[in-house]
Amino acid sequence: MPEFEHRDPLDPAFWDERFTLRFTPWDKGGIPDRLRRFVAAHDSAADASLVAPVALIPGAGSAYELDLMCEAGWEATAIDFSPTAVERARKVVRRWPERIVQADFFTYAPPRPLDVIYERALLCALPPDQRARVAARWADLLPPGGLLAGYFFLGATESGPPFGVDRAELEALLTPHFVLEMDEEAADSLPVFEGRERWMEWRRR
Repeated sequence: MPEFEHRDPLDPAFWDERFTLRFTPWDKGGIPDRLRRFVAAHDSAADASLVAPVALIPGAGSAYELDLMCEAGWEATAIDFSPTAVERARKVVRRWPERIVQADFFTYAPPRPLDVIYERALLCALPPDQRARVAARWADLLPPGGLLAGYFFLGATESGPPFGVDRAELEALLTPHFVLEMDEEAADSLPVFEGRERWMEWRRR
């Protein structure tokens, strides 16, 4: 475990330091299989309707998933407030540099209405007192019918990140704005999330 100077996950310097020191246990190094199937299913639907989904990947880190979505024809954007994470993502995803944006999730304004927000370790990266703010922002960014889809780290933790969330708390945060349509055990979790990660799809009311 490296020695870290920065301790506040709400400070971009916290994440800059971890990327610089290559301490990124949340980084899969590639694209999860369940996301591949999700994009393939929605890509088929988009082909039928001739409308490509508009997607946002907040807290994108290395942004491997952006390559998958853009290759499928999605209008996807990856954002992160860490300059070092953005620099890393632009090295990983070389074909779509204009779709990797340094921005704060809480203030970022998408240029077009979103169809999908992809969640992968944003909620669990932030302190528990930020959860209501995150949920409200998800709801604000997605119009009725929009989809919040991705991985959720369940079960309380004493410290973090990652900060696990009790399922009952997650449901209390999301059900005022969303309807749960899919809930599966994650099959290929990283060790830091092993046994406690769920793939969920929440439809905006």
